[in-house]
This record gives sequence, C-alpha cells and structure tokens, in this order.
Amino acid sequence: MELPSSVTSLVDWLDSLGLIGLGLLTFTEAIIQPIPPETILIPMALNETTYLGAFLISIVATLTSVGGAIVGYWIGGRAGRPLIERFASKRNVTRLDTLTTRYGVAGIFIAAISPIPYKVFGWIAGAGNMDLRMFIFAGLIGRSIRFSAFSFGIVMFGEELLDVLNIWTFTALGIAIGIASLPLLKWWNGLAEPENQPSSSD
Repeated sequence: MELPSSVTSLVDWLDSLGLIGLGLLTFTEAIIQPIPPETILIPMALNETTYLGAFLISIVATLTSVGGAIVGYWIGGRAGRPLIERFASKRNVTRLDTLTTRYGVAGIFIAAISPIPYKVFGWIAGAGNMDLRMFIFAGLIGRSIRFSAFSFGIVMFGEELLDVLNIWTFTALGIAIGIASLPLLKWWNGLAEPENQPSSSD
C-alpha cells in the first residue's frame, strides 16, 4: 500500500536528518504516531557499510524508542483506560491487557520485539502502574534485539539479501511464516478470552 504524500514527505525529511531523524521517528512512534521505525531504519542500514554504523543505528533506535515508551507510560498513567480504548479495539485492548497482567515483563518484551503496537503497551503499563524499572528493562532488551537484527542483518547480508528477494522466495517465506504462525495466532486470539477459572467442585 502506497503511503499518503504527506507521510512520504515527512519520512523523506526525517530520513534527510540521518540519526536525528531516526531518533525523532522512533521516539514519537513509541508514544502516539503510527509510522514504523523500519521505514527509515532499513534504508539507512542498506546505505551503511560498517558494524559501527549498524551499532549506532540500533542504539539510537532502541534508546529513543524506549524513551518514547516512557512518555507513553506517563500518559497512560494520567489518561488511563479512555485513551487506550480510543486508539485500540476492545478485543485488542483485552489481549494486550492480558499480556501485561498475565505475563508482566515477558509481555512487554514480546511487544518490544514484535509488530504488536509497543505504544499501546506503554499506555496499558502506565494505566496499570506496572513497575517502571521492569518496563524499561524489558523494552531495552526487546527493542535492542529487534532493531539490531535489522541493522546488523542488513549490513552483513544487504546485497545478498536483495538478490534473493524475488516472488518465489517471498512466496516460500510467506507460506513458511503462515504455517509457523498458526499456533501463535491461536494463542493471540485466546488472549481475548477470559482465563479459565478453576473448578469449585471437590
């Protein structure tokens, strides 16, 4: 899907700022806006040739993303549930709420490393008064893994990766991911259901 021209212009402007633009994008994405960090991170990594450059990309993205999430945590603590329910469906709020309450730090880690909206986790963690230190710790570990995988992977295999990305490899990869995701999808959908209560019978 093609991005609106206004969004494309914003992304181009941020991209022209280099690491500062990447930091601005990841910081604001972790608070409220929907443009994913990879919009700038991937092209930046493709133009990078050194491991030091890949490290700087991943560290800037990680620190600014977690910094933005801390602001989101503060907003969630002040605005509470009405803010969360305005920007996410009821079922998704239930899923994310369950992840946070049932899995705690592990739930935040899952959000930080995956495409699940990290910003909403920040709001929920703040609204639920989750321990801020644990929230930051999980975010730093999860975000650093996610962004380092992109930046170092592309710096190491960028050209080779581009050479093998064709319709056949995309199709095979899509089928493999689809099969592997079935148990995860079942688990994700199950988070929207109330947890089974233990039987009261003797």
